[in-house]
Amino acid sequence: MAERVDVRKTYKLYIGGKFPRSESGRSYEVYAAPTRAGASPKFLANASQGSRKDARDAVTAARGAQAGWAGATAYNRGQVLYRVAEVMEGRRAQFVEEVRASEGVSPSKADSLVSQAIDRWVWYAGWSDKLPQVLGGLNPVAGPFFNISAPEPSGVVAVLAPQESSLLGLVSVIAPAIVTGNSVVVVSSKERPLPAITLSECLATSDVPGGVVNIVTGDAVEIAPWLASHRDVNGIDLTGAAGLQGEAWGEWERAAADTLKRVIRPGGAGAAAIEPDWSVEPGLQRMSTFLETKTVWHPKGR
Repeated sequence: MAERVDVRKTYKLYIGGKFPRSESGRSYEVYAAPTRAGASPKFLANASQGSRKDARDAVTAARGAQAGWAGATAYNRGQVLYRVAEVMEGRRAQFVEEVRASEGVSPSKADSLVSQAIDRWVWYAGWSDKLPQVLGGLNPVAGPFFNISAPEPSGVVAVLAPQESSLLGLVSVIAPAIVTGNSVVVVSSKERPLPAITLSECLATSDVPGGVVNIVTGDAVEIAPWLASHRDVNGIDLTGAAGLQGEAWGEWERAAADTLKRVIRPGGAGAAAIEPDWSVEPGLQRMSTFLETKTVWHPKGR
């Protein structure tokens, strides 16, 4: 039997519910994490290398989708996100293989990480119709008024995905932002983008409206400054910057401050910043960071 020539995949970006090529025409090679010292790197696929123009296109798509997503009922958002978990479960074997290759872990460890990621997505989906009761409510006031507070999404959130945790960390930064009604522009891990790409395929084949989640593969150091300074981005999650070299994220934080963005900082300071332990559930804090509180006064009769 003749030896076959490998069909090498070249993955695209995920913007506005579609899969465009990078406007720059660039791509880069993705290799499996080494499992032993001295082993030759195993080629996995080619990934599009997104540019600042791709990031701006993603912000435009996210802005166009955000109002409709926020205007959906909380119950509906929860159902849509649960559908994503169903699609992820159907592609479990692919996720396990990609996490194993991306992170260089054993098959059993990869299976455990995928299970945690799917379970965490379901956990966040369940919060969609409970947050208003937990974070809002009727406030006591001295006067003949009702004073009611309710959480509302900030708008468009830029997210730097974790560099090390290719799926569990990725889910842990995307799900809490979108369950509350925000739309997101995600810059995936450069060295470990395949689980993010497969997640984008799950999103595209579920009920999530196009533009609610936009995933750009490539170099966060190149793309992040433009997202941090973009005036149509309302918040930025810099948690994934902890896996990058140097202290560039401090500059991005200052750029975000110029436009009054809400910011999630990496743990630690400067070059000593570290990624969180994604096996620990972050709870309400990550969801509430990209929420604003609207308070309404209404007169009441005797």
